[in-house]
Amino acid sequence: MDSASEQNRRLLMELLERDGNGNCVDCGVTEPKWASSTLGVFVCHSCSGLHRNISQISRVKSVSMDPWEADEVKFIASAGNNAAVAKYEQKIPPFYYRPTNTDCMLLREQWIRAKYERKEFMFVDRQEPYSAGYREGFLWKRGRDNGQFLNRKFILSEREGSLKYFNKQDAREPKAVMKIQTLNASFQPTKIGHSHGLHITYLKDNSTRNIFVYHEDGKEMVDWFNAMRAARFHYLQVAYPGAPDTVLVPKLTRNYLKEGYMEKTGPRHTEGFKKRWFTMDDRRLMYFKDPMDAYARGEVFIGSKENSYTVLAGLPPATQGYHWHFGITIVTPERRFLLVCETEAEQLSWIAALQKVINRPMMPQEYAVEAHFKHKP
Repeated sequence: MDSASEQNRRLLMELLERDGNGNCVDCGVTEPKWASSTLGVFVCHSCSGLHRNISQISRVKSVSMDPWEADEVKFIASAGNNAAVAKYEQKIPPFYYRPTNTDCMLLREQWIRAKYERKEFMFVDRQEPYSAGYREGFLWKRGRDNGQFLNRKFILSEREGSLKYFNKQDAREPKAVMKIQTLNASFQPTKIGHSHGLHITYLKDNSTRNIFVYHEDGKEMVDWFNAMRAARFHYLQVAYPGAPDTVLVPKLTRNYLKEGYMEKTGPRHTEGFKKRWFTMDDRRLMYFKDPMDAYARGEVFIGSKENSYTVLAGLPPATQGYHWHFGITIVTPERRFLLVCETEAEQLSWIAALQKVINRPMMPQEYAVEAHFKHKP
């Protein structure tokens, strides 16, 4: 590499030390190694691949490996991550989901396209698909009994406080009405088997109902997701008057704390252990025969240590009938739940997830959830 290129590379390395440039402008990862010569920003390796999908707008190169022209370095010096954030993120609605490096590629790609390609956060009118308070369209929904994905009409209405879907296009009555009050959504591409797969849950008679959907168009699916977050945001503004956005935004949607297979036995601890799929959704520990079941076989409320909830490694000495070897005992005021993991790593991971919830004091509204909670033994 000639001396001019070496000098340009050194200048780029110096620019990385500037305030704001030490993290990927799109996902926040530290020490980004790539830069966009046309946007004037530093990005991580993973986000650089997504920038290549908008190559007409962003041309990315390695900071240390690729040759750089003096005018490219000069432009980046005049721009930088802080300036790009001020420009491209100036009007982000508080409810809009900002993905991190741990989120699925769909969310991250659409975030990058929304910022630089569609300029949604520079022009408020371009946010209409998820900000209007009403959204109607078709999604592929998994059938509860046969497992087939069928095209279903969905309507999200903030005014009615619900997300509805219809089994037939001309149906007057919805097949299901999901109240925004208990609605949650998280992207689960691996579980659903589609890169745009969204897992929707809501409470029906105090039990969690699972709905699995996708749309072939990634933008459509992310717009649905953010429309649901917008509806939840406006509902919570009424439910918690005066609460700041910093309190409301974490309540909009939540990812599961942990999921995976464990073995469990019944309440008498004499039944054989059965393999079940477990999902930790905040204070609800649910178990399913199959990860894609519509309803859980049972749900366990996980309270706080102040209320006599604990988690222990291992099983009572006389326990029999399990196939795996790494036990967990969950102690609640009513009973003990005995679970077994396949590996020690899974056991430690589940204990950490459960302990995190148990260590957190219960909120006033969570006592009401505990009081009305139902679990199937």
